[in-house]
Amino acid sequence: MNLAVLAWKSARARAATTLLTILSIAISTALLLGVEKIRDGARSSFEQTVSGTDLIVGARSGPINLLLYSVFRIGDPTANVSWESYQAFAQRPDVAWTVPLSLGDSHNGFRVLGTTTDYFEYYRYGQKRQLSFVEGEPFADVFDAVLGAETARELGYVLGDEFDISHGLKSAAFAEHKDRPFRVVGVLDRTGTPVDRTIHVSLEGIEAVHIGWNNGAPPTRRSAQIDVSDIDKSALQTESITAFLTGLKSKSAVLRFQRDVNTYRAEALSAVIPGVALSQLWRVVGAAEQALRGVAFFVIAAGLTGLLTTILTSLNERRREIAVLRSVGAKSRDVFFLLVCEATILAAIGATIGAAAVNLGLVLFAHQIEAAAGFPLGGFGLSLYDIYIAMGIVFIGFALGFLPGWLAYRQSLSDGLTVRI
Repeated sequence: MNLAVLAWKSARARAATTLLTILSIAISTALLLGVEKIRDGARSSFEQTVSGTDLIVGARSGPINLLLYSVFRIGDPTANVSWESYQAFAQRPDVAWTVPLSLGDSHNGFRVLGTTTDYFEYYRYGQKRQLSFVEGEPFADVFDAVLGAETARELGYVLGDEFDISHGLKSAAFAEHKDRPFRVVGVLDRTGTPVDRTIHVSLEGIEAVHIGWNNGAPPTRRSAQIDVSDIDKSALQTESITAFLTGLKSKSAVLRFQRDVNTYRAEALSAVIPGVALSQLWRVVGAAEQALRGVAFFVIAAGLTGLLTTILTSLNERRREIAVLRSVGAKSRDVFFLLVCEATILAAIGATIGAAAVNLGLVLFAHQIEAAAGFPLGGFGLSLYDIYIAMGIVFIGFALGFLPGWLAYRQSLSDGLTVRI
């Protein structure tokens, strides 16, 4: 007697409840695996927001604060870094490259970042992926601007469009640089990082829009009449920046360079290793990740509880079936394993369908999901983790089958060949 075939035929006899049970387990499995893939993708994307950068240097503050405003464009620095201090470190013989960053302005809620063309050459994200252009090219003129993918999409800007920037963030902007508009010359490809929501301009452009300003105060009416054509572009000199990214020639020099920055006497500066600071920041925001995982596991528990409930509620209806099996030679232990086998089969089918569905869905709708999530999800396809989860669900289904199996075993002993309903 093949118990697996018999168990499947018995389940097919109750097609409606069997299909609902399998569907419940499949949905639970798909939800758990989907949450895990998105969670892993979010964490990987978060930790790889900036890669290939050895150190981030800014004014003296905590590592998380420095990381937030320099990489994630969140918050403001405690102070700026003087151009002299920046040059002192940029010209060191152990430095391979530096990228200055200047923040403080915005446009319709998007941060404006002043930098150099080295930003497009040396900035890396993900697995050391370089920034690429969907259209256009890096800025060359003082009032050229390069938009992140999300910025261009939400604002609807195309190459050649002009726009003004505001002094400060949108919620706190108190002055507009309406007399000195920027022109879109390039749009970056989507990265899934804060770069997508950033407007990139040159350091000279930042200086140009602030001609006549005094310590952050708007210019007088008279000085504001300076025309763009009257600006001496060769005389534009950056006095300070917000922070700068640093790449060293040797990884062994990272700690020494960091110590030199932190003990720099001419100015109070801090240097943080991006990977270390990102891990610290993730520990702060990781509570939501664990809560999401917990919800997914509770959904799995609900689906498997439904499996147990379905089999238990059918026991009384199946007493005649069990009596027939006993009459043709089935033993009590065969009845026990029949119920265990049925629970295992239903759990296996549900877990397989759920795992296949979530992976197929991610493959077919990868672009849409990444666009909605705002970060790359990484590789798709069946993974070892998916297999382990599916096997775990099957094992739990197998274990849950012991309860209805034991009850059926006792009923078969007490009923014998005579069913007493």
